[in-house]
Amino acid sequence: MTEHVRMLRAAGHEAWLWLPVSGDAPAWMGTDLPVLTGATTDVGADDLLVLPEAPVVPGRDPAPGARKVVLNQNHFYTFAAGRPDPAGGAFPGWSPPPPVWAVSAESRDVLAAALPHLRVSLVPNAVDGSLFAPRPTDRARVTWFPRKRPREGALLRAVLAADDRTADLDVVELVDATRAEVAATLATTTVFVALGHSESFGLPVAEALAAGCLVAGYDGGGGHDLFTAPGAWAVPEQRPLLLRDRVLDLLARADSLGPVRAANRAWVLERHSPEVARTALLTAASAAFDGPGGRSVATHPAAWLDTLGPSFTAWA
Repeated sequence: MTEHVRMLRAAGHEAWLWLPVSGDAPAWMGTDLPVLTGATTDVGADDLLVLPEAPVVPGRDPAPGARKVVLNQNHFYTFAAGRPDPAGGAFPGWSPPPPVWAVSAESRDVLAAALPHLRVSLVPNAVDGSLFAPRPTDRARVTWFPRKRPREGALLRAVLAADDRTADLDVVELVDATRAEVAATLATTTVFVALGHSESFGLPVAEALAAGCLVAGYDGGGGHDLFTAPGAWAVPEQRPLLLRDRVLDLLARADSLGPVRAANRAWVLERHSPEVARTALLTAASAAFDGPGGRSVATHPAAWLDTLGPSFTAWA
């Protein structure tokens, strides 16, 4: 969402990131991003309010009558805050009905099937090829994020450590790393292990491809398209020995796979460069602005989630 604000402003639009509490912006956002704060904000008839998918509460319109969009960054979280109406009511029950922006072709197709009454379009994630780029290194490195599969990450580390072929291998688990630290690590990584789960896209995989890594692991569902890159190998779910063997095979062949690593970078930047993402975003925004919209006072989703009480907490 922060990237969308920057892209829209660069294209001449007025755009802000809306946070419910002043001073709530994380440090990684920097200081150049315009921010609105407060539990409510006025929305004009010529405005467009973009909201994430997870806090969408069926029947609870955050800005009745206003022009709105749901930016769905993970279709598996679409109904995190409430199921569709079992009586067949149109989810989410907002007026006017919001278009949906999806971040991958898989996500677009799933959401179009689940929400056939809403207009779903693809606004792909951008990969910063200037930040995520390869650098020379003289040591083999394997990197992964353990957050979504911590038990599998621990098991994979153990089976790699117990193998005689990994005596000089540098294994890095990225935990609570800044974006700059992630980019620096991927820049000198030989094999990136994808441990995604219930993904709509898989941005770490895309950034690893841009950094020239060979990739092996799980596509997480929505990330299957990324595994059609020249140097990405999907491994069956929960088969740690197959994953270990694939990683070790790639490490053994890494010197001869230099052209494949370069092809990975070219492949992902052709499909997910900032320019590609910007064009899709501006097209989707133009279509959204063509829809109806009126003046309203919008309530930030974070402000009402706290008011829904124990019943919501139990469901969530």
